[in-house]
Amino acid sequence: MMSGGGYSALDDPKASGSVPAATGPDPPTIKFADSNLQTFPPSEAKGKISGAYRPPTDADDTFSSKSGGGRGGSGAGSDDAGQGGWFRMFSVAAYKPYFDVDTSDVMERIWESVFPFRGTFTEKTSENPDLYGPFWTCTTLIFVAASIATFVTYLSHKWHNKEWNYDINLVTWSAGLFYGYVTFVPLGLYVILKYFSAPAGLVQLWCLYGYSLFIFIPASLLSIVPIEIFRWVIAGVAGFMSATFVAMNLRAHIVNSGERWFLIVAGIFLLQLGLAVLLKLYFFTITV
Repeated sequence: MMSGGGYSALDDPKASGSVPAATGPDPPTIKFADSNLQTFPPSEAKGKISGAYRPPTDADDTFSSKSGGGRGGSGAGSDDAGQGGWFRMFSVAAYKPYFDVDTSDVMERIWESVFPFRGTFTEKTSENPDLYGPFWTCTTLIFVAASIATFVTYLSHKWHNKEWNYDINLVTWSAGLFYGYVTFVPLGLYVILKYFSAPAGLVQLWCLYGYSLFIFIPASLLSIVPIEIFRWVIAGVAGFMSATFVAMNLRAHIVNSGERWFLIVAGIFLLQLGLAVLLKLYFFTITV
């Protein structure tokens, strides 16, 4: 090979012409950032449970949003639906986020239900409605109401020197009443609010109604007092507080449904009062 004048000539006779020699600084070194493509699924923390599955956004609308949009937007809902669709409803992972609460969260929400006129429960739980507190509140009420009613009946029979037999139906009727009420009443209300184009989330309604039953637990304990008028007063106060708690928290979100919003709120209020009357008549009306 011969060189001269900044050019390099090839000794091969079959090649003609010449090429310029490459001159200048060395090319920069390209460095690629570390990637986590080999880690699937990515270890992204969602809420308090790491990597927890969130159901499609249409299963839980943002309750406090006037526009009725989901928390994750339509794109997030489409991605979730593509990963498993509605079959995710039958998996435990789909409901894990709704039990992702600690003791302080549950106690704070119970405390909110004791002060019904605040009307801030839905605003505080709109981003993280839970089913843990409602489930255990309802379960506790079932056994408290059945056991207190049994104890009151026992004392009344012993007071009148009458034979007493345990009634197992108190437990079954109590479970059917409270589990059925806290499940199907919010479900029916969800359908009604959807019809009137009012923003509502089904899980949020279950959460609201579940915590609204807490006030009936101390009311059942106070019904041990063997004074009929006192029991009616306790049932009335508990029913009024529970009904006010539900109505005040729903009013702000139903008011945009049109002129019939007052009828919806009044129906919710009266239905909750009816539950208190039914509780008094069936569990704490003693006949010997």
